[in-house]
Amino acid sequence: MIDPNTIDFAKGDGLVPVVVQDAATLQVLTLAYMDRAALDETLQSGEATFFSRSRGGRWRKGETSGDRLHVVGITADCDGDALVLSVNPVGNACHLHRTSCFGEADAPGLGRIAWLERTIAERAAADPSESWTAKLVAQGAKRVAQKVGEEGVETALAGVAGPDEELASEAADLIYHLLVLLHVRNMVFQDVLDVLASRAEAGKATPRP
Repeated sequence: MIDPNTIDFAKGDGLVPVVVQDAATLQVLTLAYMDRAALDETLQSGEATFFSRSRGGRWRKGETSGDRLHVVGITADCDGDALVLSVNPVGNACHLHRTSCFGEADAPGLGRIAWLERTIAERAAADPSESWTAKLVAQGAKRVAQKVGEEGVETALAGVAGPDEELASEAADLIYHLLVLLHVRNMVFQDVLDVLASRAEAGKATPRP
């Protein structure tokens, strides 16, 4: 994941700043600090462990609150004196019981897509009589695909003749049903993003006339 020996702890008197980011939504959750021991423990346990400047010692996120940060990846900056932790959070990152220490939004911007994916996965396990998502999932991929087609047509019609508000609403319906279809097929939106990234790389490699 990362070699601790490549991190410059000396520059910050034994500490490096750590930006903690939700791996799915890319939302910045908090800013913390690590010393070498905290980084070693994080690598060994797979859970975010920091150095608390106020407590003067190491602490693992969730020891008292139960809100854990499962580490997906660790990336150093170009100088090797700062880190980004990509995590899958369990609970809230902020001690004020918020998703993030930076504002009250659950998942700003495009992070809303990943947040919606999580909600769909949770609702899919609910009683179909109590959840539209669960009912839709229970009907299978064919029915969900049909809904995607219907919503696609409605979005296209709104794009031709509807006001902006209608187009935005129909597009939201289309995206929701597309995410449900991906879920039913055991896929995630990242699979779509991977294809887009691959196409972008192919475009860079293709000589322009």
